[in-house]
Amino acid sequence: MTGKHGPEETGQGVADPRDYVQDGLILIGVSKSGQDLAAECIQLSLANRHGLVTGATGTGKTVTLQVLAEGFSAAGVPVFAADIKGDLSGIAITGTPSPKLVERAEEIGLTRYGNTSFPTVFWDIFGVDGHPVRATVQEMGPLLLSRLMELTEPQEGVLNIAFRWAEDQRKAGDEKMTILDLQDLRSVIDEMGKKASTLRSEYGHIAPATVGVIQRRLLVLEEQSANRFFGEPALDIMDFLKVADDGRGVVNVLAAEKLMNTPRLYATFLLWLLTELFEKLPEVGDLDKPKLVFLFDEAHLLFNEAPKAVLEQVERVTRLIRSKGVGVYYVTQSPGDVPDRVSAQLGNRVQHALRAFTPREQKAIRAAAQTFRPNPKIDTERAIQELQVGEALVSLLTGKGEPSMVQRTLIRPPMSRVGPLTADERVAINKADAANQKKYGTQLDRESAHERLQSRNTMVGQIKQRLSSFSNILRGK
Repeated sequence: MTGKHGPEETGQGVADPRDYVQDGLILIGVSKSGQDLAAECIQLSLANRHGLVTGATGTGKTVTLQVLAEGFSAAGVPVFAADIKGDLSGIAITGTPSPKLVERAEEIGLTRYGNTSFPTVFWDIFGVDGHPVRATVQEMGPLLLSRLMELTEPQEGVLNIAFRWAEDQRKAGDEKMTILDLQDLRSVIDEMGKKASTLRSEYGHIAPATVGVIQRRLLVLEEQSANRFFGEPALDIMDFLKVADDGRGVVNVLAAEKLMNTPRLYATFLLWLLTELFEKLPEVGDLDKPKLVFLFDEAHLLFNEAPKAVLEQVERVTRLIRSKGVGVYYVTQSPGDVPDRVSAQLGNRVQHALRAFTPREQKAIRAAAQTFRPNPKIDTERAIQELQVGEALVSLLTGKGEPSMVQRTLIRPPMSRVGPLTADERVAINKADAANQKKYGTQLDRESAHERLQSRNTMVGQIKQRLSSFSNILRGK
């Protein structure tokens, strides 16, 4: 760890990630002012004030992401990170002392630099490169599903009716009228279409054409393998908040290479995950360190063409989730990818190089420079274009939450592998995680809306339904 004037020389050959976590600070890199080196650190007590990591492709964002994950894990903070290219998976394996990394360590004075691995759990919506991640359709809700299916406002209205009708059926005594997977939702929508005339007075108009559109959009989702995500056992969000036996936070890595082929599903899933954390975690106020840090790569996908209701939800969750002890770090190419209302809440900032070949790109760089607290010794706008790979402009929250002056910083080298796991390494790690394998390995298919509606539409089912209606009347319901 570094002191006021540079790294402490405490001896060689000790690869302990806790060297970079001292006095409530996580070392991100080292800046240079004259002949002096200065540590650039995230203050753990302010890490839930969120952050933004930006920069063009190939400038070192992924390595910075890895350094952040390592630092929080070493501090005992669990991490959730989306792995877009597969490179972040290397955090599970001890790195090798490559000449470039050793040279960077020497350049910034890390005399105790060495290599180690970090406790890692892999997750995958498709259940191939990690433990399956599932949610029920009911948990996802009509707002996020509407965005996922690209529904218009009237179509979203019919989807809302479907959820409300199923809920009313459960309240009326049919507790198994739950919408767990896409098959359940398809059956509910189909049933509503058949009963449109009788449901109109209570729920509003349900146009056959709208029912047809929703059914076709559900078919598209199934063709994109989204049906693997919807179902049970649903993810227990507390499984992301685990700490290893040695006190380090577990790094939860979402395998997102295949998921990025359906970017709307990727963005909707991560927004759902944020919303679940917000709704299920208790208020904790200010902590010495976060309960969880959420690293959201390719964050622009969350905001692209998002309707107003979704943007409002993103803003609300980002603003309020800090009180649940969760820090959210958005990772994208340009600060302009994040709406101003969300960007204003991102206090810890790391800006890698941007390139300007067009007037629009020059304007983006100027805007990026203006997001930093000025440093009279740095021409921020010019520096953004001059940064080398693995170098960044850094401004981090200090003291009572004020941003530090921007500093030109060399990011410290990771201790884990830089680059992806092999297929065999990933399989071995997943197999060794017996608890999650047992909990999530086998998909469940219990009786729910699809089966209930099938049963109702038989002759026996229709008789039972009529008897149930009379029974409710006699009981005064």
